[in-house]
Amino acid sequence: MRAWIIVLWMLVIGVTSAAPAGAQTASPEELRERTNAGTVGIISGGVNGTYIQIANDLAKVLDEENGLRVLPIIGKGSVQNITDILYLKGIDIGIVQSDVLEFIKREQIHPAIGEHIRYISKLYNEEFHLLGGKDIASVNDLAGRKVNFGVPGSGTYMTATTIFQTMGIAVEPVSFDQALAYEKLRNGEIAGMVYVAGKPTKLFTGLEPEEGIAFVPVPASPELLEIYLPARLSYGDYPRLIPEDGAVDTVAVGAVMAIYNWSPRSDRYRKSANFVKAFFDGFDQFLAAPRHPKWKEVNLSAVVPGWVRFAPAQTWLDARQPTVATADAAVQRQLEAFMQFLNEKGGGQTFDDLTPERRNALFLEFLNWQQTRGN
Repeated sequence: MRAWIIVLWMLVIGVTSAAPAGAQTASPEELRERTNAGTVGIISGGVNGTYIQIANDLAKVLDEENGLRVLPIIGKGSVQNITDILYLKGIDIGIVQSDVLEFIKREQIHPAIGEHIRYISKLYNEEFHLLGGKDIASVNDLAGRKVNFGVPGSGTYMTATTIFQTMGIAVEPVSFDQALAYEKLRNGEIAGMVYVAGKPTKLFTGLEPEEGIAFVPVPASPELLEIYLPARLSYGDYPRLIPEDGAVDTVAVGAVMAIYNWSPRSDRYRKSANFVKAFFDGFDQFLAAPRHPKWKEVNLSAVVPGWVRFAPAQTWLDARQPTVATADAAVQRQLEAFMQFLNEKGGGQTFDDLTPERRNALFLEFLNWQQTRGN
């Protein structure tokens, strides 16, 4: 028995002496510093939206790249995300809608916002989803009715307010979370619900078909197209809600990866610059499955009107213009396809001959044309 006790004691001594030297000498403060040195917090969106999926993709692809650790964080909408970037500890980057900066300036929510917020890249377009109740055939049928705009301060609330005001349709905005809003829509307590997210969004892909409940078209009027882009929801996006041969016209707003304008002398600037380099250098990894299909819409060099790009991102782009031009080949092919469509449908007119309204109408026809050709 005494011999076994000695052997066990020797084994304990051996295990203890084999512990890593760093663990023996590093203080809790040093370990905390090491852990946080490469951590980047990204404020995104709700659990059913596209933002959180994009942030999750960033974590899966970039974790351990150049010492990075990306923390996706559930957010409460574009306005709140900007507030969190400005003031909340641990938040370095946020995903927001491109119209949020102008909204904040107009509403004077944050003084001198233009000095403190920059963008890394435009991401993709987010579609305006308008789901109507059983007696709603057009957007005009919502006049004077209750329509869920989502949580106040969210990107959906902000965009819904702008779009209905621009269309000149007065509705009664209500604010429920999206899951509760759908139940109220089914029960007839509200007439419609709005959700701004990149298609296809989980909120609608998981819905069971309900008789009379369907997406409501949002006509792309010249007034709307001064702010937003024409877009379309199709059967491929939402096979449970749209017939196989059907499509629903709507509009879209850009999503932007925003960041605080850190001082170049700060550790946060260094860490953010490291994130930018890893993201841009490894961007091809986001284009393959199982990453979200919206990554295929991203053009790293796209300029966002009214925004200023984060200096490390601009430096990366300036140094790699030939590479970016090659990456934009898909955009060029899309433009060439549109011009081909104009030659077939434009009645002999050139692009410059057309009024903005005619161009927008032809663009919507072009989307249908692409689908019929399998493009």
